[in-house]
Amino acid sequence: MMDKIAYPKDIKGMYEHLVSRVGNIVPEAELRIKAELACEINRLKEEKNAIILGHNYMEPALYHSIPDYVGDSLGLSRIAADTEADRIIFCGVKFMAETAKILNPGRIVLLPAEYAGCSLAASITADDVRKLKAKYPGIPVVTYINTYADVKAETDVCCTSSNATKIVKELDTDTVICIPDEFLAKNVARETGKKVIYSDGVVTSGEDTMIVWNGRCEVHEQFSVSDVEMVRAQFPGVAVLAHPECSPEVVEASDYSGSTTKMIDYVRDSEKDRFLLLTECSMSDNIAAENPGKDFVGLCSVRCPHMNQITLEDTLTSLRDDKYQIEIAESVRIKAKKSLDKMLEMS
Repeated sequence: MMDKIAYPKDIKGMYEHLVSRVGNIVPEAELRIKAELACEINRLKEEKNAIILGHNYMEPALYHSIPDYVGDSLGLSRIAADTEADRIIFCGVKFMAETAKILNPGRIVLLPAEYAGCSLAASITADDVRKLKAKYPGIPVVTYINTYADVKAETDVCCTSSNATKIVKELDTDTVICIPDEFLAKNVARETGKKVIYSDGVVTSGEDTMIVWNGRCEVHEQFSVSDVEMVRAQFPGVAVLAHPECSPEVVEASDYSGSTTKMIDYVRDSEKDRFLLLTECSMSDNIAAENPGKDFVGLCSVRCPHMNQITLEDTLTSLRDDKYQIEIAESVRIKAKKSLDKMLEMS
């Protein structure tokens, strides 16, 4: 398990901590308010034996002040499975909080927003998966973790952007259904040598095939090869990092593609000093705070509207009042947990 993050307990210390991390991107007056909110949240989480999980896409002031653990979906799933805290507050989006509840049903799981959705998760339903399985009987279904619980309940194994290729390879089967992210599936198909067909296609016996769905992330589908070319022309030597939810053409034009955690590792270990991250724009700010000697080129009109719903104010309300609890029908949870357990086992 990754190390738990420690923060200053007093408001002055928290304010100074935030200034040192994000003072160049968040106004000073705002940080004074954020520091007070963060200290009260951290006091309450001790009082209520809670942990806060923060996804890498959280806005900088929140990311650097209250999460006990930060990371990508895979890393935070492991924390959620192992924690003994009474409450899990998931600063992310709904499918992430659902994953925590699936893995740890005895805990209160809170999402600090009435509904923080996901365009990708909304692109497919459990009934869609059942129809796919009926059309392609016996073919294993690999489902991206960016889906809701009822979809996970219809799948054989879940995956994340960091382990999708590994899981598809280890299944050792000619044909696999990989849903719902079209671009992630196509990127995995390229790495595993599989031919891509859509859900209305015909599988040819003996041919390595990946059946894909037409879901996309509303953030990552916006990046284009022309974005990469423009930045390279303006900033020679820039390292371009693309999330696997970007199109295969964008991934091919980039220097590196990986999950958010792998991007963080790449920046930390790289000798280069300028980077373009083709992913949710708050993450560049969060990484910049950890790497003060490195520059980040921003295409920062690209912000996830769902992640942006999670605020310090609403996190305080959620924790104080146990507001926006995640509930999942036990029959669905049990089936969904099998696919998540399989993922963790294969990872």
